[in-house]
Amino acid sequence: MSFPVIKGTGYALVYTPDIMHWHGTTQSLERASNPDSEYIKGLKESTRSFEEVVAYAPNQTYIGALHPEKLRDIAKPWYENPVAEAERTGPLGEIMPQDEFYGLMKIADVFDLVSLEESFWKQAKAKLEAHPLFKDDVEKMGQGEEKNDIQRYIDEYHADPIYHEGELVGCVKRAHDVDLSLTAHIIYENLVSKASGMLAMKHLIDKNNIDVTTIDYVIECSEEACGDMNQRGGGNFAKAIAESVGAVNATGSDVRGFCAAPTHALIEAAALVKAGVYENVVIVAGGATAKLGMNGKDHVKKGMPLLEDVLGAFAVLVSANDGINPLIRTDLIGKHTVGTGSSPQAVITSLITTPLEKGGLKITDIDKYSVEMQNPDVTKPAGAGDVPEANYKMIGALGVKRGEIERKELPNFVTTHGMPGWAPTQGHIPSGVPYIGFAQQDLTTGDLNKAMIVGKGSLFLGRMTNLFDGVSVILEKNSGQVQSAGEGASKEEIKEMIIEAMKDVANQLIKE
Repeated sequence: MSFPVIKGTGYALVYTPDIMHWHGTTQSLERASNPDSEYIKGLKESTRSFEEVVAYAPNQTYIGALHPEKLRDIAKPWYENPVAEAERTGPLGEIMPQDEFYGLMKIADVFDLVSLEESFWKQAKAKLEAHPLFKDDVEKMGQGEEKNDIQRYIDEYHADPIYHEGELVGCVKRAHDVDLSLTAHIIYENLVSKASGMLAMKHLIDKNNIDVTTIDYVIECSEEACGDMNQRGGGNFAKAIAESVGAVNATGSDVRGFCAAPTHALIEAAALVKAGVYENVVIVAGGATAKLGMNGKDHVKKGMPLLEDVLGAFAVLVSANDGINPLIRTDLIGKHTVGTGSSPQAVITSLITTPLEKGGLKITDIDKYSVEMQNPDVTKPAGAGDVPEANYKMIGALGVKRGEIERKELPNFVTTHGMPGWAPTQGHIPSGVPYIGFAQQDLTTGDLNKAMIVGKGSLFLGRMTNLFDGVSVILEKNSGQVQSAGEGASKEEIKEMIIEAMKDVANQLIKE
């Protein structure tokens, strides 16, 4: 049996302090209900600089400059121990500053809904002209506008302001006079998601030397929704992003599943490739403005900086087996079914042990589990604990229950088969997928043999069901054997095929 492979990845973070101040849900609600609160007044003082964000160890890990295992060597809290000589670019992607990203939003806008003040527009344009991935796209930035006109759009036409370093530098206009699905606020968050997804996909293409014309299909799996009043959330971010990066031979569609969506998308991409429907499928997701500064109040109360100041984005290319890259074992899929139940033990059992049993594997046969890789610097002060560590303890406890490890070995299991969390709290971004870029390395040039990607989601957030959600898939080192249909079959499989063929012939003779 020939399985698809992880052919390449791209990751991006976008430093968005002003977007956090004005579009993060926590800040927006506080400003609406208590605009004179000390929290709102102190936002600027609690905000990190771009240089601090670049030097932050989890961010360096996200773009591939620091392996997750190296995080263990850095004292916590990580925000107090910056990485020396850190750079904005890494092996897997980059950390983009806010002013450049506003220019990228202008490039992503095909309906002339983004207006940038002329002097700021020139500044952003000059920076993107110097960017190796966007120098050919700056012509899409159109022209800058007078600040008075921008203020008029805001005052008279309900445009959403764009701020940089606290100053008004532009706006996002509404796309319809009365359609609540096309308000300026929703257009703003959708353009942010599209533009950050573009950035990650550009890095996927560039860092893996991919011929963009060979991409057949794109699956977008963020937590945003685009549409109008007649089909709110109908999509399609995928094809919009494909267009923006020049994937002229691709089509695509969106997948939604809250935090679990990227792992659903990975499995679906692998299935499409394995079935021969498409040869090269990209899964991509941009960031969510609503999640910026989500735990900000707890952080400020504890004298911390606002750590949720970056949007996360990623892109992964799934292709036919090349005999080199890690295999996606489509025959070893874990899933949280409707009847599974919502207890932690039931969830972990359905996602972890069920696919392992199908493959005749033990819990310890998986070298690395990538679960909800939330950054503990962010979650612990907010009262949510160390999320990855809690997941690894549950997986290890199942191993103890199954008699596969000794109870005294549980702490060692967490260290050996787990990793410190490093992903920003962007919902869908931490759930399993941040490790895929490292897994591609660890399962090819490294000494690992198997890794499991686990995505979990909270469906009850949509108020449509109280169900939980989750899927998992195993990645495996490539044996180097590229099999086509009928090749590489065992003697028993060949025997069964011959018997089945003989039965077909016999049945046909009887009919005749």
